[in-house]
Amino acid sequence: MDATRRERITLALAVWGVLLSQVFLYPGVSDLVTALGGDGDLSGGMWFLVAEFAAFVTFASLWGALSDTLGRRVPLIAVGALGGAVSYVVLAALPGLGVPYFVALLVRLFGGAMTIGAFSLAITMLADLSGGNGRNMGAAGIAIGLGAALGSVVGGRLSTADPLLPLYASAAVLVGVAILVATVSDRAPDSTRLGIGAVLRKLASRPAFGVPYAFGFIDRMTAGFFALVGVYYFRETFGVDAATAGGVLALFFVPFALLQYPLGTLSDRVGRFVPVVAGSMLYGVAILAVGLAPGFELAAGLMVVVGVFGALVAPATMALVTDLAGPEERGAALGGFNVFGSLGFLAGFIIGGTVAQVVGYLPSFAVVGLAEVAIAVVALRAVRRLDTQTGAQAAPSAD
Repeated sequence: MDATRRERITLALAVWGVLLSQVFLYPGVSDLVTALGGDGDLSGGMWFLVAEFAAFVTFASLWGALSDTLGRRVPLIAVGALGGAVSYVVLAALPGLGVPYFVALLVRLFGGAMTIGAFSLAITMLADLSGGNGRNMGAAGIAIGLGAALGSVVGGRLSTADPLLPLYASAAVLVGVAILVATVSDRAPDSTRLGIGAVLRKLASRPAFGVPYAFGFIDRMTAGFFALVGVYYFRETFGVDAATAGGVLALFFVPFALLQYPLGTLSDRVGRFVPVVAGSMLYGVAILAVGLAPGFELAAGLMVVVGVFGALVAPATMALVTDLAGPEERGAALGGFNVFGSLGFLAGFIIGGTVAQVVGYLPSFAVVGLAEVAIAVVALRAVRRLDTQTGAQAAPSAD
């Protein structure tokens, strides 16, 4: 196995570990919030997840720009992973201290600020590799999907045994990520270093990034929606426990994961337009179909279809970011993508959760699904133009 392929696998494992640690908490979030002193209803779960993603939004681009400025990514990933591990251990200790619930939310803010560094920069290191942007972002995508798939199943079972167990498991996984990433060589570009402010100003002057960022926002909104509203929907509507709800999430995440790499590689060959635009339309329709399904078995089966179409969109969208970014701004560019993605998660939590509470679950599925269709229609011409402009950069090179 050559060095590039070995490092691609190692970095994908690091991304997988960060997602695994994050998703461990989702299936049993209502029980965990209750154990930490909060209300275990949909609103309580929403704010517990929002706290982490608010930190993601604030710090993702800063981590990326800092890594571009320093020309180092590995030490920053280790710091982020270890900081996230500390936050999970502290959360697990809070019920025995008798502190109010808002302290848990503050710890979540700190943990989010740390783990987004490990997550975003591990993806950036994948983008630093040769071999085609679609292939490298497909590796990131399969890691994200498998982390979410295994995390939802294992997290559901851990939560059923004890609501605090997912916290300890998350901490252990992040320590493993810090150790693993230390075996990878830094490949940050050796070009002239720019200050953080200069990197961010340069990105701001490139409106073309707004296209993949917008798709990233909507795509992550759907993921946030399923992580919160989807779990409550299946538990309340069909009366399943945390372990079963985690299994249903896995029905989405397994095909989403397994198809990322081949479909990302496909986008290197056929371009980004069809995977991004057609994939988004099909993805949105499939989401709405889950909400319309009259029974548990059909709704759960449709989650597989949602995962397939999601896998068509995600790696091509991330690859479009790396097509547009120069080597010296790649960290900040992907950090910016993760900012918009984290904003999308927040929107999925807040909009999906609010609509579900006020109007009902079906309207919340309609809002999220039709938003995915709408972005594809509105941005169709822009994606076609960018796909034409960046086609040469998207072509795969030898490993």
